[in-house]
Amino acid sequence: MTRETFKQLFENHFTALRNYIYYRAGDKDLATDIAQDAFLRLWEKQPKEGVQQLKSLLYKMAGDMFISRYRHQKIETTFALKTQNTNFPHTPEDEIIYQELNKSYQKALNVMPENLRVVFLMSRNEQLKNREIAERLNVGIKAIEKRMTQALAHLRKALIEQ
Repeated sequence: MTRETFKQLFENHFTALRNYIYYRAGDKDLATDIAQDAFLRLWEKQPKEGVQQLKSLLYKMAGDMFISRYRHQKIETTFALKTQNTNFPHTPEDEIIYQELNKSYQKALNVMPENLRVVFLMSRNEQLKNREIAERLNVGIKAIEKRMTQALAHLRKALIEQ
C-alpha cells in the first residue's frame, strides 16, 4: 500500500469508521482511539488488497478492537468489584460504627448460653448445616433449629438494646 493510498483511505473513511465505533461504544474518545489504532494497524500490515477490501478490513479490525476493549473493560470491572473489600468501612465514621457494633456483637456472644453459642458459631463460622451440627452434638435436628432460633433472638435483643 502506498502512502498516497493510505492517506486517501484515511481522509475518506476515518470519520465514518469513528462514527461506526461511536454508535457501538457511546464514547467519542474511545471511538476516536479505536479508529486511529485500526488505521495504524492497517499501515503496519501493509496489505496488498484493493481499496474496497482495505475498507472492509479496516471496519473488521476496528470492530474486533472494540470487542476486545469491551471484554477487557468488563474483566477489569469484575475484578475491581471482587477485590473491593466490602467487609470494612471506608470512612472513619463508618470504622467507629463498625468497631462499636463488633464490640456489642462480641459481648452478646460472651453472655449467650453456651449451648446456643456453640450451635450459632458452628453454623456461622464453620458454615455447617443443621443436620451436620446435630450429628456432631448428638442431638436432634429440631433441637438445633430451636437453639439457633434462640441464639438469633438473643443476638437481636442484645444488639438492639445497645
